[in-house]
Amino acid sequence: MIGLRDDTSDNLPPPPPPSCAPEFAAKLFSEGGWLQTSLKLEHRPQQEKMARAVAAGMKADESLLFEAGTGVGKSLAYLLPGIIHAMNQSRQMIVSTHTIALQEQLDQKDLPLCRRVLAANPETAPYAAFKSAVLVGKSNYLCTSRLATALKDKHELFATPEHEELQRIATWAETTAEGLRHELNPAPSPEIWEMINAESSACSRKFCDCEKCPYQRARARIRAAHVIVVNHSLLFSHINAGGASEKGGTRGVLFPDDFVVLDEAHTVPAVATDHCGLRLSSYGVDRMLKYLFNPKKGRGLLVRHGTPEMQQLVMDSLDASQQFFAHIDERLLVKQPIARIREEGFAEPWMDGPLQALHKQILKRAEKMDDGKDRDELLEQGGKIKTLQTSLREFLAVADAEKTVYWVERMGKRQTIVALRTAPIDVAPFIRESLLQRGTSVVFTSATLAMGGRIEPFQTRIGAEQVKTAVEQSPFDFERRMRVFVAADIPLPTPQDARLALDVLTDYIDFCTRRTKGGTLVLFTSYFDMKRVAETLEPIYDGAKRPFFMQGRDYSRTELARQLREAGNGILFGTDSFWTGIDVPGDALSQVIITRLPFQVPSHPVLEARTEWIRARGGNPFNELTLPDALITFRQGIGRLIRTAKDRGVITLLDSRVTQKAYGRLFLECIPQKNAVRMNRENRLERFQPFI
Repeated sequence: MIGLRDDTSDNLPPPPPPSCAPEFAAKLFSEGGWLQTSLKLEHRPQQEKMARAVAAGMKADESLLFEAGTGVGKSLAYLLPGIIHAMNQSRQMIVSTHTIALQEQLDQKDLPLCRRVLAANPETAPYAAFKSAVLVGKSNYLCTSRLATALKDKHELFATPEHEELQRIATWAETTAEGLRHELNPAPSPEIWEMINAESSACSRKFCDCEKCPYQRARARIRAAHVIVVNHSLLFSHINAGGASEKGGTRGVLFPDDFVVLDEAHTVPAVATDHCGLRLSSYGVDRMLKYLFNPKKGRGLLVRHGTPEMQQLVMDSLDASQQFFAHIDERLLVKQPIARIREEGFAEPWMDGPLQALHKQILKRAEKMDDGKDRDELLEQGGKIKTLQTSLREFLAVADAEKTVYWVERMGKRQTIVALRTAPIDVAPFIRESLLQRGTSVVFTSATLAMGGRIEPFQTRIGAEQVKTAVEQSPFDFERRMRVFVAADIPLPTPQDARLALDVLTDYIDFCTRRTKGGTLVLFTSYFDMKRVAETLEPIYDGAKRPFFMQGRDYSRTELARQLREAGNGILFGTDSFWTGIDVPGDALSQVIITRLPFQVPSHPVLEARTEWIRARGGNPFNELTLPDALITFRQGIGRLIRTAKDRGVITLLDSRVTQKAYGRLFLECIPQKNAVRMNRENRLERFQPFI
């Protein structure tokens, strides 16, 4: 019952036994059920409804959209039925979430809890033996076969100063359990890691010792796992690479016959948009070509397996690449970091000829080689060159302007990398085809799928108009544990009042953070505004011995959240990604300040193109795109405050549009505490009353 077939199998298994997921979901989650009697967990009616709905959908191979408010306990509600269903039917459950931190939470906290729950009752005890694995991208793994080759040929592949670094990695490889790049401290140099990681046809069961190679061991764990934890970005990368259909499956998303849960599903449209288009950068092209031959260092794959003619073609391609990307930078990106491409003729195909000649020579050379690892790797690199050439041709032709938006942008910390990008204007057909039409159950769940009380806009966004939906509100007592204050006298953020509005905003943030005990998260929509406010207030916080943290300095989002939790009375300024996924329970976060309603200005090419597309169809871009997106982000920001039933705190809104604009009521309706107190600078001392 537990054994899973190899993912290279072309045939579906015989009909599986019936799924017991609905039956056990009822026994586990009902009032007086096993969760209560065995582990003394409280009964949550909302969690029971979700677990029953998820189990029924999985058994029927039907999809589901389920909004579960904070505190419902959605992880257990989908994991427990999913584990039972997976083991009953010898299928794999793919659980995808938004960030690596949330992957780790599922792997290290939620799945061990599931094991405890299942082991606590004799009827479910056999299911406690479920196997799980975290799916990580191939390039993160060491390949011992490639490492051995690098050590053998180190004088050809690396400069002498790099030999010590290679030996350090070899020593680490003897003891590492996972063989993942992030385990190495300090991190390996990108050039060396590129030569020894698993992102190559040279890393395969045909060439590697499957007992020693970290990636091959990871693949074995994935093949045997009932639950596979992944993040949305990697999920869509694998889907674009072929997913289940590429592995011979007639149904399934990632692997043949799997079923999927997408947690934090409100982020799926954005991640899918980002991953189903072209992403081609000057840095990536340079690395690809120099992997074949680096003229400055005199090394690369073609030093061992090529000819002087092939090496010259690589140098010609490098020169053409430099000319091509420099032209785009000088013509389109001098005055702006991003520029939309609407029609062909913006650049010449300088790289086409050298790439075509290089590809031809690589194939010709491979034909003369014996079958084996070296020939496979050369053919793999030839395929990458061909894909690069085809992608450039399609981009230069602006080949699908009706359905796709094209743009160029500067990237990197120093903004010196030039990238070519495309994305679908409407991502719904892609999501529908890759997730919802694969003959298997796909559950979308999040605390924020509905917009203004309606889940239909999200359904339309992902092409799920025919999919069942359900909404369960949070069980938390927001009436008693949340207070909401709205500043009604802050000038609207118009160009003429921008400076005054920022000054008043700064004054309010100073006032509210002084008056509130515990920690405060201040959410901005503008990095410029955040820095200006920080310049004024950071010295004040330092003088008051209040730990101050700000996005974009030395620490990651995960580390900043950890420091805020430990500080107890810290103040954290954040933008963008800090509106979602930050989990700081208790008094360490007792106030969330929203500085501006999170509207996105449609200046980015994707938003601009979608605005034009909606308008061309006779729609209203603000009502159909801008407002729904802002409402979901706003709900996420509000959701940072109350993380457990014992939490309490203050939501402070510093955007007077919630009181002055007609759409403002939709934002107020998103807040679970309906009694918002209005204040201004004259009466705020009296009216702003946080918890003592």
